[in-house]
Amino acid sequence: MPSDAGNDTPTADLPYRPGVGILLLNNEGKVFVGHRIDTTAEAWQLPQGGIDPGESPQQAALRELEEETGVTKAEILAESRDWFTYDLPQELVGKVWGGRFRGQRQKWFAVRYLGNDSNINIATEHPEFKAWRWIALEELPAQIVAFKRPLYEAIVEEFHDVVANYG
Repeated sequence: MPSDAGNDTPTADLPYRPGVGILLLNNEGKVFVGHRIDTTAEAWQLPQGGIDPGESPQQAALRELEEETGVTKAEILAESRDWFTYDLPQELVGKVWGGRFRGQRQKWFAVRYLGNDSNINIATEHPEFKAWRWIALEELPAQIVAFKRPLYEAIVEEFHDVVANYG
């Protein structure tokens, strides 16, 4: 089994980090995407993050949304039926999350944004995004780093009906 340079544990033996992802929808049914602050690549992503001990996935989703976007005016519309996973590329395994995880196992939420664009603040205490915009759901996979593309294709499929019937 392959090992990464920063960790003697074979990648397949590492657990997935428990996390959440948020599909934030504006009043036009467009999806919030942020450009990560720690990359020069033209890659965008949805708000997402880890679940803290003692926290429910729903609580984590709303907390992560606020931490990454400043958004507090939102309501959960739908929750993914299952948990989704993605694996980090081998070169990132020893560098991300202290080398303790092979990727993430995430519960995803479609969330209605109840504020307006001026309420979004990506200049948070620990900023993760350097830019943001609204895009159509179907555009998501093309905007995402390659290793997360299958995950985002599954998210588009999972929440297609929620977005199609949104309003």
